[in-house]
Amino acid sequence: MDGNGRWAKAHGMPRFEGHRRGVEAVRRTVTAAREIGLEAITLYSFSSENWSRPEAEVMELMGLLKRFIRSDLRDLHANNVRVRIIGEGHPGDSEVQELLYETQALTRANTGLCLTVAFNYGSRNEIARAARSLAAKVAAGELRPEDVTADSLAAELDTAGLPPLDLVIRTSGEQRLSNFLLWQAAYAELVFLPVLWPDFDRGWLERALTEYGRRERRFGGIEPRGY
Repeated sequence: MDGNGRWAKAHGMPRFEGHRRGVEAVRRTVTAAREIGLEAITLYSFSSENWSRPEAEVMELMGLLKRFIRSDLRDLHANNVRVRIIGEGHPGDSEVQELLYETQALTRANTGLCLTVAFNYGSRNEIARAARSLAAKVAAGELRPEDVTADSLAAELDTAGLPPLDLVIRTSGEQRLSNFLLWQAAYAELVFLPVLWPDFDRGWLERALTEYGRRERRFGGIEPRGY
């Protein structure tokens, strides 16, 4: 979800207003995904690299996250949305940690759209943590080295249990993954859209899905495989 700051600059507004409008785009997108019938959607809300931003902006982003959870959690639950958090959580703010825990606990049994929020998340770190977990099991004699496979590593990732990643959408025209779901995106389709995130809506989501529907997915083989 890229382009909040550029959107604010283009409209002569402070960066915080761009982030606030970005939250509105999140609401529109989650509603659209649910109405369209998507099984799961993952939002990259805050990367592990974002801590390097100015402290005031980080505090504003944390405030927005808290307000979003407090104001939207009841609606998400009422609409049968299951919320899942991936990443390492907040290293110091217990209030954020408690809200994230509450969100997952309340919606855990829901059976509709799975909304995964990547918070304090970095894919390289995720893979390293998964590798350490497997290494610890080998050292403890719980796992043989030859049993360390792609499947066993995937089972240690934050996304274990989620459906395979089919489509990655990045807004604002940037064309890179920026440390997002690197392992999971191995055979995902990538769509880069020339829209700043605060302007993202159902129309742009449907445009990305239409482009996805045109792709032939071979997964390294010769014949296309079904979606």
